[in-house]
Amino acid sequence: MKDKHDLPVHRIFTIKNTDKETLAKWLHLMTVGRIIDEKAPNYLKQAIGWSYHAPYAGHDGIQLAIGQIFDKQHDHLFPYYRDMLTNISAGLTAEEIILNGISKAADVTGGGRHMSNHIGKPEWNIHNVSSATGNHTLHAVGVARAMKYYKSKGVSISSQGESSVSEGYVYEAINGASTEELPVIFVFQDNGYGISVPKKDQTANRKVANNFTGFKNLRIIHCNGKDVFDSMNAMVEAKKWSLANQQPCIVQANCIRIHSHSNSDRHDLYRNEAELGYVAASDPLLKYKRMLVRYERLTQEEIDAIEAQAKEVVQIAHRSAMASPDPDPASIYDFVIPDAYPASKYPEGLHDFQGEKKKLIEGINETLKAEFRLNPDTFIWGQDIANKEKGGIFNVSKGLQQEFGPARVFNGPIAEDFITGTANGMSRYSDKIRIVVEGAEFADYFWPAMEQYVEMTHEYWRTNGKFSPNVTIRLASGGYIGGGLYHSQTTEGTLATFPGIRIVYPSFADDAAGLLRTALRSQGPTLYLEPKALYNSPVAATPVPDDFEVPFGKARIRREGTDLTLITYGNTTHLSLKAAERLGSEGINIEVMDLRSLIPLDKEAIMKSVKKTGRVLIVHEDKVFGGYGGELAGIIGEEAFEYLDAPVRRVGSENTPVGFSRILEAAILINEQRIYEAAKDLLKY
Repeated sequence: MKDKHDLPVHRIFTIKNTDKETLAKWLHLMTVGRIIDEKAPNYLKQAIGWSYHAPYAGHDGIQLAIGQIFDKQHDHLFPYYRDMLTNISAGLTAEEIILNGISKAADVTGGGRHMSNHIGKPEWNIHNVSSATGNHTLHAVGVARAMKYYKSKGVSISSQGESSVSEGYVYEAINGASTEELPVIFVFQDNGYGISVPKKDQTANRKVANNFTGFKNLRIIHCNGKDVFDSMNAMVEAKKWSLANQQPCIVQANCIRIHSHSNSDRHDLYRNEAELGYVAASDPLLKYKRMLVRYERLTQEEIDAIEAQAKEVVQIAHRSAMASPDPDPASIYDFVIPDAYPASKYPEGLHDFQGEKKKLIEGINETLKAEFRLNPDTFIWGQDIANKEKGGIFNVSKGLQQEFGPARVFNGPIAEDFITGTANGMSRYSDKIRIVVEGAEFADYFWPAMEQYVEMTHEYWRTNGKFSPNVTIRLASGGYIGGGLYHSQTTEGTLATFPGIRIVYPSFADDAAGLLRTALRSQGPTLYLEPKALYNSPVAATPVPDDFEVPFGKARIRREGTDLTLITYGNTTHLSLKAAERLGSEGINIEVMDLRSLIPLDKEAIMKSVKKTGRVLIVHEDKVFGGYGGELAGIIGEEAFEYLDAPVRRVGSENTPVGFSRILEAAILINEQRIYEAAKDLLKY
């Protein structure tokens, strides 16, 4: 029995048995694409736009085939920046392509917000992908996971150049699709170069797809990407295979790159005349036209007529696109992040509930279960979260898989980029889906996922409001556990710098439950930071009412005061309260504000407190240098200076990594004594 990598491809399409109408349609699409491909650099020369263009000439066969097998009703397509003909073949008009190229407001991809040549149409399931080349493979796997779960009749198609396969997240995507047996087609358009880097410097195998021959549940098909018929047969076979077996397939398409990598590249600096002459002579479009005449499928006159019609189509599209309005500068604030769930069930001030106190970890766990019961389209995955009785490294998700099953609650690999990227992808299948991921076992291990985190933050803005991942990223954060490096750091100072995501950091069980519930009911991404030292701490335990909700952007006054305001969150809320009580015994009246929500920020509450006390001490666990408190100090200094009786001061941990030894940890992390001393100093003004 042959290995499935070597199974034959059925020859459905040939020059002889393909009907004349189809052959003519293909020629029209290829000609329209090539006219625009060659015209695009002229827009830049005329200062009209299209400042980035990666010509596709030489990839004609495979790109035509991808678009032709794509079904916008059932499939999902992730084209890359060179996939102009793919998009045209999939149904986009010449005008839509040009609108994208010259960044007009009517650009269906993102209204001019994304780089030219990054073409998509989200409403057709043609996804607007990133400039981080190859990262969309993870999104393609994520949406395929949803397609399999919901028994869709389609496949997910991811297209890229061969050089981006060197990226680690591409390996993670193919490994994940193979492990989970998902209907994904990974198309590698191999033109031999990654900009100027030749393929021999990129991969050990001459054909990069062969790097994956040892993968189980994966078929690999090789084809001539310059040839229309070989490409069509390969793509039809790949789709048939993936649908029938619900398994991934790689299509390696051998192409050529006739022109430079892009309009900012000069390929004559690294390609000799012989090579340039060869690729020009191997032009797939010219070969296709010669075949049509040689086999008497179309006459030269018919070909000429199709070319004339294609030129007219592009001319009309050009005139219409040029007359189309430019983006409005005032629109830059639109679609940064979707509106949140209003969380209005418990009005502000109704916090003193009676009843049994629950630990912070219980508040999170019970809220997850309640929301999973409420919305059957809620999913969670991460490392170690669903292995028999274990529910994550801290048992936060304990009992979830037993109640909701392995299709909704499952383990992810030790690959943080994969965990986060497939969440983005899966949420694309339906707006009703809500996803929770443990982005890493500890917040400090989240850094490999930063590329996907950044991606998630600008999806809504980049698509002009057409898509935002409905994902809650949970991270066990902070120190005071003796964890040391990669187990005790705080990360919000870095993660808060990216617009387009909400960030919350509760200190008590009720707020942990309420903020998580709001995150899971909201559209758009939320970073949910959990102070792991408080999971089982009695100081964080509170009664948690049923269906408790906490709105984003609302701080909570934990202690009323008039002499000085301590602004804090997370672990340091409790340290601040202790310091305030100590100062209170000395006759000093301290106000303690628990932010709870870092983004959005409750500026109104901050200003109100500053006006009342005239002094502000910002307290957080992170280092002072580069910490989140710097932003708070800047805002207060700019907007409340006239109400201050003293400089805004910050206090935090030492500017070092957090050590493993309990002695070193205690010397580094902020404590009650430092807060007390900083407050005393500030009160001297």
